[in-house]
Amino acid sequence: MADTTPQADAAAPEATADRKAARLAKQIRAFATSHGGSAEGQLAHIARGTTRIALVGANGEWGNLVAPSMETARTAAALAGLTLHDDFDGEFAAKVRTGPYEWSRMAGLQLGGPANPQQ
Repeated sequence: MADTTPQADAAAPEATADRKAARLAKQIRAFATSHGGSAEGQLAHIARGTTRIALVGANGEWGNLVAPSMETARTAAALAGLTLHDDFDGEFAAKVRTGPYEWSRMAGLQLGGPANPQQ
């Protein structure tokens, strides 16, 4: 029979957050391994309590993960040994390597990329 005491009910969300942080940490480590052996990151609140984990690999490749809370994101970063930056600017932003796809998406028609949809 399942334990339905208040202590068990309170522990369930914490256990779920721990599992999510462990999964995110595994994804962060996999990203680092496949992009030069290390990665750095920055955490940013995006919406409804969720947090973006922006990752930049040693080779300049970048990616994002989304955590359900800032606390889960911080725990995942700590478990993965991720170096965190306060802001995504300066030296950290300069490490990002962008390719033709990103430039065409950012510049749109100016560089022959897709047009912005008509509103």
